[in-house]
Formats: sequence, C-alpha cells, structure tokens
Amino acid sequence: MTLKPPPLRDDCFALPAGVNWTPVADALALLRDRLAPVTGIETVLLDQAVGRVLASDVVARRSNPPQPNTAVDGYGFQGPAPEGSQVMDLVEGRAAAGVPFVGEVPPGKAIRILTGAALPEGVDTVILEEDVTTDGRQIAFHGPLKQGANTRRAGEDVTQGDVILPAGRVVTPADLALAAATGIAELPLRKALRVGVLSTGDELREAGAPAGLGQIYDANRPMLLALLRQIGVVPVDLGRVGDDRAALRARLDEAAGQVDVMLTSGGASAGDEDHVSALLREAGAMQEWRIALKPGRPLALGLWQGVPVFGLPGNPVAALVCTLIFARPAMGVLAGTGWKEPQSFEVPAAFEKRKKPGRREYLRARIRDGHAQVFKSEGSGRISGLSWAEGLVELGDGAAHIQPGDPVRFLPYGSFTL
Repeated sequence: MTLKPPPLRDDCFALPAGVNWTPVADALALLRDRLAPVTGIETVLLDQAVGRVLASDVVARRSNPPQPNTAVDGYGFQGPAPEGSQVMDLVEGRAAAGVPFVGEVPPGKAIRILTGAALPEGVDTVILEEDVTTDGRQIAFHGPLKQGANTRRAGEDVTQGDVILPAGRVVTPADLALAAATGIAELPLRKALRVGVLSTGDELREAGAPAGLGQIYDANRPMLLALLRQIGVVPVDLGRVGDDRAALRARLDEAAGQVDVMLTSGGASAGDEDHVSALLREAGAMQEWRIALKPGRPLALGLWQGVPVFGLPGNPVAALVCTLIFARPAMGVLAGTGWKEPQSFEVPAAFEKRKKPGRREYLRARIRDGHAQVFKSEGSGRISGLSWAEGLVELGDGAAHIQPGDPVRFLPYGSFTL
C-alpha cells in the first residue's frame, strides 16, 4: 500500500468530517447539570467574610429599625396636624439617638427630637426644625402635617426572621452592613475554592530564563493564576511538566490531594504528546473533548481521582477563552454560587465579518464610541490581542454576515467573576 496525503483544505479551521463535535450549549449544559458544590463549610466573623460564598440562608436576628424613630431633627407630637397655624407647648427634655426619652408626651404637646432617636410614647409624627419657630417653651408652625411624617416604622427595612442574604451569594461590604444591623456577628461560609494551574509541554520555559531554539515562555500559567485571583478563588501554582506521561500522572496524583479543581494547558487534543486527554481517557473519566467553538476546540473535560479537570488548549488565546466560557461558570457551581451566565450587552458592531456555520466564535473586542471593535487578526497565536481587548464578542453557532452597525453580543472581561 502507498500512503496518500489527505485532501488539502482551503480553511484550516473547517470542521473535520466524521468527528462528533459538541456544541458549546451542550457542553455547558453537561457541566451545569453534573457539577455540585465541593467545598466545606465554616463559620467566619464579619470582618473576614467579604468575597466569600454563603453556605446557607442568613436570617435577621433583629428588625431594622428595631423601633420607630425619627428621620430628621425637629419636634415630635401625636399627629396629624390640621391646616393652619399651630401652637404647642414643649415638654421638658428631649429624645436623641441612643438616649431615649423616658416618659410619655401628652396629646397636644411636643418634644425636641433628634435624627435617629426612638419615638417616645405619645409621638408618631415629627416636624422639621426648619419649619418651626420656638421660644424654648412652645413651638409654632403651619399645618397641615400628616400622621407619621418624617418617621420610620419599626422593621420597615427588615423584620426579625426575614431571610436577608441567600445561600450562594458572594458577600459584599453592603452585606456586612445589613448583617451587622440585624444583630449578626458571624456568617456560615463555604471554604474558598482551590484551583490548581498546571502547564504541560517540553517546549516551555519560565519567563526570563534562557530559551533556546524551539522553546517558548510559559504565558498560560501567570495569566490563569492571575485570572483566578480576579474571579475570586484561591489559585494554586502546580508548576509545569514536560511531555512525559508518567511525570504528568504523578503530578496529577499529587495535585488531587491539594486542590478542588485543576486547569491544565496543553496536551488536550489527540496527538502523540497530548497526554492530558490520554490520561483522562485511560482513567475512564473523559467526558467531552471536541467542542465546536473558535478558538479552543481541543478542550478536555474530565475527572482525576474525583477532582474536576479542565484540559485547556496550549494556545494562550484559546486557553483564556475556554477558561472564561467553560471553567468560570463551572467553578461557580463548585464554589457554591450556582451557575451564573456572564453579563452581556448588545452593542452595534464597528466591523464586518462573514462567519461559517458549525461553531460558536469568540472575538477579542473592546468598546469605543459605543461600538464593538474587534482585534485586527483572529489568529489564536496573537497574544497581544488579549491585552488589547476588554472583552469578547460572541457569535452564535450558525452562519452570519456581520456588517457595521449590526447588533452583536459583547461580554466584558469584568463580567466573568463569581
């Protein structure tokens, strides 16, 4: 037999015939349906809780406000006040925040009251001091003034027993204020998700080290470790491994006891040196690995000793896109926040593009003058495009001819957080 080369293709990105490609939506659905939270639970003081994930609903221990109070400085009395000139005697004393008035204000009389003070017995209405004339013994003002004016009801913000923060929420500084105001000093939180990052390939060298012919610097690891910090998980540097299956197996075994998730880059396709996908298949834990997207079709999804593994392409552009589109929402589920779609915006295009059917595409893009610009080259080796961009433009699976002014979906990088 004489070997014959395969037919030459005009488009190097054309889908190979006979290969079962998985649509992006199907791959995302698989992750969403099969994953569950993997982190433990601990109780943490408020000042250490920001940015962490709530493990269960948080219930108010006290109403806010705990009792009726005044929203302004002024004078309190039993309302309403009718239309026309009003004159009231003042009772001795005053009500201030933290120093309540002890006693009852009789009908037809008023009391000096300061912002935040609990309303004394007999007071349900407050008039602003700017609308009052006083000689220290009486006040005079013009009505009408409706009952309850310038006051806050007890529990009008939150009632004791209300769920104030739901499970799965990432705690914000404002959440801490709400928890503290309702008498809560500690929160039930999920332990931080630990995500390991491992680079593979004989050709890789550390940035700044000598690099010979055929060698390149590892751009993926510093990029992915930094991205994980921004996302809100704990990055764990697993280093790099050459194209040695035994060494890779040993590193994965070691990492499985240290992290909750692994991101590997390189070795995710079907070549002789694609050891990540080979080991996952060998372990019987490979789920899907040819995703119909551009860039990044060689994406391995599997388990190693029960730890989810995202086998990313070695190309930095594809590695970043696959991390944002697949690993980021999956890590949300694993961390306990649930599946979250990145926030997107429909904006007019500032470019023209013809797209073939069959794959979902993500273009490096940024917004200028209200329009989405895309990087001058779609080449996945152009790392400078990642730095140039501020997000991604997503083009659907079908054929399309985008012209300037047509609406496109823009996903800012900042929307890919937990």
